[in-house]
Amino acid sequence: MNFEGLDPGLAEYAPAMHSALDPVLDAHLNPSLLQNVELDPEGVALEALPVQESVHIMEGVYSELHSVVAEVGVPVSVSHFDLHEEMLWVGSHGGHATSFFGPTLERYSSFQVSGSDDIRQIQSLENGILFLTKNNLKYMARGGLIIFDYLLDESEDMHSLLLTDSSTLLIGGLQNHILEIDLNTVQETQKYTVETPGVTIMRQTNRFFFCGHTSGKVSLRDLRTFKVEHEFDAFSGSLSDFDVHGNLLATCGFSSRLTGLACDRFLKVYDLRMMRAITPLQVHVDPAFLRFIPTYTSRLAIISQSGQCQFCEPTGLANPADIFHVNPVGPLLMTFDVSASKQALAFGDSEGCVHLWTDSPEPSFNPYSRETEFALPCLVDSLPPLDWSQDLLPLSLIPVPLTTDTLLSDWPAANSAPAPRRAPPVDAEILRTMKKVGFIGYAPNPRTRLRNQIPYRLKESDSEFDSFSQVTESPIGREEEPHLHMVSKKYRKVTIKYSKLGLEDFDFKHYNKTLFAGLEPHIPNAYCNCMIQVLYFLEPVRCLIQNHLCQKEFCLACELGFLFHMLDLSRGDPCQGSNFLRAFRTIPEASALGLILADSDEASGKGNLARLIQRWNRFILTQLHQDLQELEVPQAYRGAGGSSFCSSGDSVIGQLFSCEMENCSLCRCGSETVRASSTLLFTLSYPEDKTGKNCDFAQVLKRSICLEQNTQAWCDNCEKYQPTIQTRNIRHLPDILVINCEVNSLKEADFWRMQAEVAFKMAIKKHSGEISKNKEFALADWKELGSPEGMLMCPSIEELKNVWLPFSIQMKMTKNKGLDVCNWTDGDEMQWGPARAEEEHGVYVYDLMATVVHILDSRTGGSLVAHIKVGETYHQRKEVSEGVTHQQWYLFNDFLIEPIDKHEAVQFDMNWKVPAILYYIKRNLNSKYNLNIKNPIEASVLLAEASLARKQRKTHTTFIPLMLNEMPQVGDLVGLDAEFVTLNEEEAELRSDGTKSTIKPSQMSVARITCVRGQGPNEGIPFIDDYISTQEQVVDYLTQYSGIKPGDLDAKISSKHLTTLKSTYLKLRFLIDIGVKFVGHGLQKDFRVINLMVPKDQVLDTVYLFHMPRKRMISLRFLAWYFLDLKIQGETHDSIEDARTALQLYRKYLELSKNGTEPESFHKVLKSLYEKGRKMDWKVPEPEGQTSPKNAAVFSSVLAL
Repeated sequence: MNFEGLDPGLAEYAPAMHSALDPVLDAHLNPSLLQNVELDPEGVALEALPVQESVHIMEGVYSELHSVVAEVGVPVSVSHFDLHEEMLWVGSHGGHATSFFGPTLERYSSFQVSGSDDIRQIQSLENGILFLTKNNLKYMARGGLIIFDYLLDESEDMHSLLLTDSSTLLIGGLQNHILEIDLNTVQETQKYTVETPGVTIMRQTNRFFFCGHTSGKVSLRDLRTFKVEHEFDAFSGSLSDFDVHGNLLATCGFSSRLTGLACDRFLKVYDLRMMRAITPLQVHVDPAFLRFIPTYTSRLAIISQSGQCQFCEPTGLANPADIFHVNPVGPLLMTFDVSASKQALAFGDSEGCVHLWTDSPEPSFNPYSRETEFALPCLVDSLPPLDWSQDLLPLSLIPVPLTTDTLLSDWPAANSAPAPRRAPPVDAEILRTMKKVGFIGYAPNPRTRLRNQIPYRLKESDSEFDSFSQVTESPIGREEEPHLHMVSKKYRKVTIKYSKLGLEDFDFKHYNKTLFAGLEPHIPNAYCNCMIQVLYFLEPVRCLIQNHLCQKEFCLACELGFLFHMLDLSRGDPCQGSNFLRAFRTIPEASALGLILADSDEASGKGNLARLIQRWNRFILTQLHQDLQELEVPQAYRGAGGSSFCSSGDSVIGQLFSCEMENCSLCRCGSETVRASSTLLFTLSYPEDKTGKNCDFAQVLKRSICLEQNTQAWCDNCEKYQPTIQTRNIRHLPDILVINCEVNSLKEADFWRMQAEVAFKMAIKKHSGEISKNKEFALADWKELGSPEGMLMCPSIEELKNVWLPFSIQMKMTKNKGLDVCNWTDGDEMQWGPARAEEEHGVYVYDLMATVVHILDSRTGGSLVAHIKVGETYHQRKEVSEGVTHQQWYLFNDFLIEPIDKHEAVQFDMNWKVPAILYYIKRNLNSKYNLNIKNPIEASVLLAEASLARKQRKTHTTFIPLMLNEMPQVGDLVGLDAEFVTLNEEEAELRSDGTKSTIKPSQMSVARITCVRGQGPNEGIPFIDDYISTQEQVVDYLTQYSGIKPGDLDAKISSKHLTTLKSTYLKLRFLIDIGVKFVGHGLQKDFRVINLMVPKDQVLDTVYLFHMPRKRMISLRFLAWYFLDLKIQGETHDSIEDARTALQLYRKYLELSKNGTEPESFHKVLKSLYEKGRKMDWKVPEPEGQTSPKNAAVFSSVLAL
């Protein structure tokens, strides 16, 4: 970077670079360069300038994330984003280097590179960092150790370096030559002479070396010989900066004027294909730095020294609206750099401050960064603590020196005799109420202790409730990890144990004895299973989603509706959201938000699940709102009361979740700006006060909704960034209140824990005070008080612990746009009455419906579970009874579902159970909406459709679509077969006994689906034969078993009838809904991979029809040979052939079993089948004359295809 002409005050830091110019000009350049900069001659202490705190980052828009001080008062000379690790390097004019780790800019290392000269350029390598000073090249490790120190000639004045490959370096400066350095031998290998001296900037593409000169020229040089191929005379004065991208070269610099050098506001742009200049680009700032930031387009970032930054297209027009301000602490910006990922910008100013601007809240500097090594902790601090009360604790854990002296632990035997611990006395209340039968005494539990636990207190003065905070020893044994006993068994991460039969012999009923459906966890990104269940049990959301259907291939609302339909049909069997998660992985916003986890991160638990599920919660609500907003809102889902909030352009998701707000921004000049906005959820904002005073949840919620904060914002009146007070007022409350808890650190966890303890003490005091009016209260009375016979229904001590969250809250809109929030109890309900409160007083009562919690378990990496209050309508559908009117809380832990007490849903032991998401719903919410579901899938989905394949011809058609008079009816037969490809290989391990254990099954994807007619004149002719296009990488096409070849699923080269998975899925869903019966072989696996739930009475599976209990399953090929004398599946499988054969086998089954009326005679047929199979080792003899269903007379009409 050429510092001359930018600021005269920096002459002491930057030496003269324009040796050919008049010396007077070097010291006093054109003052117009500083026309927009106000300099304070007195100077301002850096400590007096507050560094702006991190603010909310809007996705896709660059905003300041962090600012740090590299070196107080010393200007930053160069900044560089590390290309291998998530670090930012900064060099100062005092020769000091500092590195910062990650987007939070945590200081990683800091060391002196040069004692006298400034650092002029930094280049990161795999093993260290290169630093260039005036006449020195130093290679240092990231921690500060010197790898080599290469001294140049004292007459050299170097300014730029360029890494041409991993071991070759070019160094240029104000002299008339460029040096080539071999980094392996640290020797000068070549010296290239340049005709125009003063090379201060160098760039490289796959065609040229680009050298920027102080004279204002840019020369293009050959990559092998370094000879000049072309030269552009960009500016008459001097060159400030340039950058190259694609076929464009953009430059900025200074032009000669009568009074000296002046910053040129025209960027010179050159086309490298034609080697000529194109129209200059006029910008609205004084350009000192420029970089291409290619994202969707070839954007240019132009930065002035005063802190103005403008984005524009190099071939377009600059817009003044695209200018933002960096606000440096010092008067000038000295350096600028862009990260390799283009997500972060770094600015360094003249007061030693570094400013990081990003376009996302959690940016990454590189697309693929390696892990950064941090300093090892002190060995003394890492020694494990020893508990002297443990008899089995090995004392060898203590490192001691080798000595022959007597150790202190060598006590005489008299002093080390075991002394038994005295048992604590039995509670007097137990002895008083005990009744003896023989020699056994019986007494009611006074509930003064936790179940099966007797705490041992060393001090008699311990309080009564201290014993409940003690952690007991694991009941599993000493060999288990100590954290396991803290996590209840039902909350631990559940896994599926796979056998050689796959999932067929896994007992899901052991984990779920209800009729609700769980979700399988082995699919990638299945961490969101708990949130899918929460959305499903929101009745208006479920009905809305199941009524939705659109034409988009990957629509999350459609896929969620299909999944909800499966959950409705299931009678306790688990479902899997593979199609929904497949569509989820294709959404660009999900990937940009970091919601797509790699398999390794998901298995090891590296991702922060609490933050992840809260981001997913915000994403899914926004995505559903957008998907449903594109379609016209059905009239059935308008509010029953005719709410005007949901306009025709809004979605029902907006009516349910959206909260209208007014954001007021008040500048200190008195200017006030008010704008309307809406949000789908709120994030809890906790008070800074750490004292143990009582703070209701309602108070924290009100603080979070009506948020007030001080921040820097742009003021149109002042025309600059000013400290402003931003407040938020509520105009309309949502029907469903969604809250992200944001318990992401120990500070928030301690706040929850402290408030729960305060609430516990107050609850004990409250209940004891109520009872003391009538009789003397003791802890032994808790059982009587909690019983129906008692005077009052009081919760037990266990139910009061770790509770801060209320089951209901009351919210009221005031006349002055304020909001009153308070906890709501049953007594309040008796006083107000819910209907009257809402209508006459404007009071809304919200009931807790679901809590999503993060289970901390270091062994398994943690998991996410949900507590959900399931309403009456869900119980009615599952129990098939109209008389069911109860509500019940359930725990949903993937495929584990268990009813729980309602207090368990609000109890959070912050050591292992951390709240993440809360859902409150308005009381009587379902009465406001029409909850009827109309199947959106019509018969037209079975009619003919165009293929996605470009090369498909009519002669290649393998099926005839159904005509209108052939539409299937209830009970019609349809032959079905599907073929699959592998997306991910199976993960398995070998046990010590040689057996294989499946850790994770292979991930399959459907590639071909065939349906054939099961009756009528065209029986056996397929009406669906769809090849499914996939955008995911296929690991194995399984051609031998599927018949699918590479290219069959590619729309560019396939000759098959190619469709989307959603299109074929709708066809099968229509057939299921209409009530047809599917005939096939091994349909259970087919429907599982297709992700369909089919009622058992609609499935006729030949693998079970021709099966004897406790015997092996028989292949379709052997059954066809034995019963039909057909030899199929010769070289590869064909789904049309398999579907027809299954239909014929079903006809044969009806013939042999006399339509199921003679089971004994059919049993003899099966017995002879198994005997024949054992003799032939279940292998079909080699064909003499190949016959197949294609040649059978019953299928002669197929030849017409």
